[in-house]
Amino acid sequence: MSGSGMGDDEALAYAKQYFPDRNYCLVRDWRWLDLEVTERQRLQLAQTGRQPALIYAHTVIYDSERRWDVGDFVRTSLLHQHEGFHFKTLNSVYLLLGPGTRIQTSSDVVASIF
Repeated sequence: MSGSGMGDDEALAYAKQYFPDRNYCLVRDWRWLDLEVTERQRLQLAQTGRQPALIYAHTVIYDSERRWDVGDFVRTSLLHQHEGFHFKTLNSVYLLLGPGTRIQTSSDVVASIF
């Protein structure tokens, strides 16, 4: 998968301009994880505005709330909305920078990522 080709400084300026009132986090070296769920689980998630997908990123470039330091890894909460290189959860926007990988996995595997 392709994320944005912007450099780090350009991506930070972009985030400040387009998401001034939201938490945002810029990440690189990311993996889009599609969770294997039952149809019942999928419907339950949909009722709360979520989808069975999340991002695991090896490299945090910048986090507007300073939840993670530069260089840390991050595992997002579940997907709320996806637009281009914007991965939106209910609480934050993750800007996916550079190339990434999309894989299907079980929730047990995801739970093992601290």
